[in-house]
Amino acid sequence: MHRRLATGLAASTLSLATVLAGAPAATAAPADKPQVLAGWTQTSASSYNAWVAARANQSAWSAYGFDWSTDYCSSSPDNPFGFPFATSCARHDFGYRNYKALGGFDANKSRLDSAFYEDLKRVCANYSGATKSACNSTAWTYYQAVKALG
Repeated sequence: MHRRLATGLAASTLSLATVLAGAPAATAAPADKPQVLAGWTQTSASSYNAWVAARANQSAWSAYGFDWSTDYCSSSPDNPFGFPFATSCARHDFGYRNYKALGGFDANKSRLDSAFYEDLKRVCANYSGATKSACNSTAWTYYQAVKALG
């Protein structure tokens, strides 16, 4: 009886191994995924613009398996006092979510938060006078919040 059970288990194991060996391998993300992610999460305007272009054409990047989901500015207004911060918040979410998935969040959080602040200041550069000052103050508040709580 033990011999019959052992033979049956061995045959089942062999069958499973044969099925798994014949199954197509899961598609791995391209090897340059960390470099692409880093390129899209820098503090520069060119990094921001490259990310915005990629976000508009996500299907071209589907092999990378990036997480494009966002809740924008979380529980804070996406457009406080009429300042359009939503896209900056979306890029910040993109960096957080994708670095967490790659296991590199702690090493990159400070840069992601700095990139967020630079993005917000670029929004504020479109204003002048007291409106620009109010925008920059709001941007600073948002930055301090993600720096402390993000």
